[in-house]
Amino acid sequence: MTAMQPSLESLTILIAEDSAADRMLLSTIVRRQGHDVLTAANGAEAVEAFREQRPHLVLMDAMMPVMDGFEAARQIKALAGETLVPIIFLTSLTESEALARCLEAGGDDFLAKPYNQVILAAKIKAMDRLRRLQATVLQQRDLIAKHHDYLLNEQRVAKAVFDKVAHSGCLSAPNIRYLQSPYALFNGDLLLAAFTPAGDMHVLLGDFTGHGLPAAVGAMPLAEVFYGMTAKGYGLAETLREMNAKLKRILPVDMFCCATLLCLSFQRRSVEVWNGGMPDGYLHSIASGERTPLPARHLPLGVLSPQTFNDRTEVFPMAVGDRVFLLSDGVIDTCDANEQLFGVERLQRVFAVNRQPGALFEEIEQALRDFRGEARDDVSMVEVSLLEAAQLTPPAPVYSDSGQSCPLDWSVSFEFRAATLKRFNPLPYLLQLLLEVHGLRAQSGALYSVLAELYSNALEHGVLGLDSGLKRDASGFARYYQARNERLEALHDGYVRVHLQVVPTGKGGSLIVRVEDSGKGFDVARVMERPVDGSRLSGRGVSLIRQLSRSASWSDDGRSASVEFFWEALA
Repeated sequence: MTAMQPSLESLTILIAEDSAADRMLLSTIVRRQGHDVLTAANGAEAVEAFREQRPHLVLMDAMMPVMDGFEAARQIKALAGETLVPIIFLTSLTESEALARCLEAGGDDFLAKPYNQVILAAKIKAMDRLRRLQATVLQQRDLIAKHHDYLLNEQRVAKAVFDKVAHSGCLSAPNIRYLQSPYALFNGDLLLAAFTPAGDMHVLLGDFTGHGLPAAVGAMPLAEVFYGMTAKGYGLAETLREMNAKLKRILPVDMFCCATLLCLSFQRRSVEVWNGGMPDGYLHSIASGERTPLPARHLPLGVLSPQTFNDRTEVFPMAVGDRVFLLSDGVIDTCDANEQLFGVERLQRVFAVNRQPGALFEEIEQALRDFRGEARDDVSMVEVSLLEAAQLTPPAPVYSDSGQSCPLDWSVSFEFRAATLKRFNPLPYLLQLLLEVHGLRAQSGALYSVLAELYSNALEHGVLGLDSGLKRDASGFARYYQARNERLEALHDGYVRVHLQVVPTGKGGSLIVRVEDSGKGFDVARVMERPVDGSRLSGRGVSLIRQLSRSASWSDDGRSASVEFFWEALA
């Protein structure tokens, strides 16, 4: 035996039919299906019955006296307003034009005479599904409108929060150009930029869901994490994980932040990119004119749990003068008077005709004005150029302590093994430890850069066994970082050891940093003899270490590197 199907909710159905016999037949069929029945003998009675009792569905004869079914259908639809009241025409008409007239008058379906009980039941069920769907759509629309009104009313508070928290960092740097329309102040767009201790630059363009206070509340912890972790020397992966975890913890489930995060390295001449839900960014090569898309490969911040969040980044080579262009969806989603989108194709056409990279912003702005007239949408875009490191002056760090007390004679050793190497970046921790020595603070940028190069060489070339020569061109550059990610993920053994020794002298002190790894080493003499070539994408690490430290040496076939810094006591 088959299980009984649960009965549908009982409907009130109006039957408008001038034939008493047909009215009785239909009433019997409909009642047997479990519905309540109202009847009318003509169109005027049908309209009055609908006005008084508001049935869920109408079975309407097309040809009736006093008022025909077509006029009755039009009036019932007008009375129903936005509520969907399905009307099924009952007709013996067979001509296509006559049947089309039933639908043009407001009918949703028709049923040919003589009546088939099975088909009638199926049409009633189908129309009931449509009626319920329409009711759900209207309910959701009203909820969205209510939510929108609430957010707009909170813009005053949002402005205060944005003004105090989302400060501009180093957006005034000579290599940054940006545009945010006045409408972007409260729409959730967020633009942040800051220098790392090594002189790299982190840039974030984010777009929160919602407006007003919710966007400001989301911007506050995001900016705090971005500026705090960048200043301490954390990389993109650690910063992304912390931002995602914090947003996931504090935001409601319907809020998140689409974001693109960059790390522009002026020393390595590269850009590291993470795009979560933002429109494509573009890397523009000045030499070739080629634009490499930087598409979204991740979900937005605040969506995934910390355990499932993906912090995988992509690294691309850059030459001096190359530019990275980022934009929010306000650019491509801008509508004209006909509700046509500006779109990616129009943006690409602006790119194609651009002959002066410095004029790109003005050309995009002009294209938007030509497309839509006066600005009325939220627009955010930023362009970051790679300059020579000497052309940028990162702000000097500010310390709150007096500098009168600090450790002056100590040493410490660390060994970072495979499980730690996969997920932990020790550089910020080591830098904060060393900057407790006040004499080293003036050299914090060089100190961090040298530590970063030593650690990177020990991990990538030593433990992971990667060949720096892979980075000799752009395609090899991409393969190098893909291999780095794959080998790091599969790492099961190996180590990097870091030894720090601070020794006081009569006029100040010295710092000795020694980094060892478990790799196979390299031909130290050959690498040391290699001339410095600024156009190379590889092999810069050893030269940079030698330039920034007082002395540098390698031993144990390159598996051990030692550098030394000196400082003099202030008078």
